[in-house]
Amino acid sequence: QAADLSKPIDKRIYKGTQPTCHDFNHLTATAESVSLLVGFSAGQVQLIDPIKKETSKLFNEERLIDKSRVTCVKWVPGSESLFLVAHSSGNMYLYNVEHTCGTTAPHYQLLKQGDSFAVHTCKSKSTRNPLLKWTVGEGALNEFAFSPDGKFLACVSQDGFLRVFNFDSVELHGTMKSYFGGLLCVCWSPDGKYIVTGGEDDLVTVWSFVDCRVIARGHGHKSWVSVVAFDPYTTSVEESDPMEFSGSDEDFQDLHFGRDRANSTQSRLSKRNSTDSRPVSVTYRFGSVGQDTQLCLWDLTEDILFPHQPLSRARTHTNVMNATSPPAGSGGTNPGSNGNSIGTPGNSVPPPLPRSNSLPHSAVSNAGSKSSVMDGAIASGVSKFATLSLHDRKERHHEKDHKRNHSMGHISSKSSDKLNLVTKTKTDPAKTLGTPLCPRMEDVPLLEPLICKKIAHERLTVLIFLEDCIVTACQEGFICTWARPGKVGLLSSQTQANSP
Repeated sequence: QAADLSKPIDKRIYKGTQPTCHDFNHLTATAESVSLLVGFSAGQVQLIDPIKKETSKLFNEERLIDKSRVTCVKWVPGSESLFLVAHSSGNMYLYNVEHTCGTTAPHYQLLKQGDSFAVHTCKSKSTRNPLLKWTVGEGALNEFAFSPDGKFLACVSQDGFLRVFNFDSVELHGTMKSYFGGLLCVCWSPDGKYIVTGGEDDLVTVWSFVDCRVIARGHGHKSWVSVVAFDPYTTSVEESDPMEFSGSDEDFQDLHFGRDRANSTQSRLSKRNSTDSRPVSVTYRFGSVGQDTQLCLWDLTEDILFPHQPLSRARTHTNVMNATSPPAGSGGTNPGSNGNSIGTPGNSVPPPLPRSNSLPHSAVSNAGSKSSVMDGAIASGVSKFATLSLHDRKERHHEKDHKRNHSMGHISSKSSDKLNLVTKTKTDPAKTLGTPLCPRMEDVPLLEPLICKKIAHERLTVLIFLEDCIVTACQEGFICTWARPGKVGLLSSQTQANSP
């Protein structure tokens, strides 16, 4: 029976609190019933069934467990009853839908403690919620995501750290620090080998799960990145490529409303994306949306992922560009002006991106003085960090002093003394810069987006890749479906119904 798109199947109006996040349980979902969790700004979590309508439970109703805003809620993969809730307090709680929350505030007992995290169990005579309380980092816990096999948990916090835990053993697997500011969003690659984060540094950062290190950064947004998501239908990984942990197509069916992801479709897409002269056997496609109202699409290819000779060339080229050429995307004639040789070698990409799509305008004024990408790639809000890192780099690269002086000419000797003072007295905020935890901009390949397009008038808040379309939503309340190439006819009715 065709759905009546003019009426919602369920509608609820809340007073005094607003829904902030939600998650469906794909494991238990049927045509007649679906379990939906909704988190609220005052800290409560509601379980509803929008199809059956009679099912409804409220957790943390009296706000005895946590009074702060719910930032993320997710069903534990493979579980019919367990779910995890993150709050802006920096705490996460594990709940069981079968248990009550009790009439008094919970008492906790320390289970495990580590670097910047602690896990407590709930101490009570009878089993009650929450089962566990995680305290992670400092400041709000903005988002978390389970790995495709459900064994690992990636969390991003306002303190700028990505922390990856083994969920069952409650052990820290690895960490990463943002370039500056908080990290707002996180996602896993379909095979669980890579994690992409986005945040207040306007960057997307790619982190290797196996090596526990940053392997690339992408710059295309002009404001905070609010959502990052992998496109499992365009991502292509060689079938012979051994997976670190379960990565077969069947494992992901429940993540995508039971849709099949056919290898043949992906391989066709990957062949279409690659040139005949250099077939790309491994390509990960991911997207990002931000407060700058732009959608960016990115490709992770072999030369970035496997740092043999291809990466050393890309890395050298990046450094050469940093030191001697105008920033990538400025329309220059250098080989990397469209980002092709750094971010997406082997792919046929559109003509060089407009200046504003690749780097902020602050870079333009420095282009003539042979400044590094570092000078202009980071927005003005990071001037403190950028200047510090430039100063440190100047000490490291004595032979390049004459080049650096062009971009640092405006800094007087007195300013330099102040810089030294700042470096000594305020090392805490930037102490991770230049370490494996947070490499400098010139130490890792810099990706440029394949596409960077303004698609809304207000900040973008949703990005979902489906088999036949891409779904976006913005702060204004518009939900848009975007047809994939070759799928336009199939989507015409949906697009008219759902798009502004």
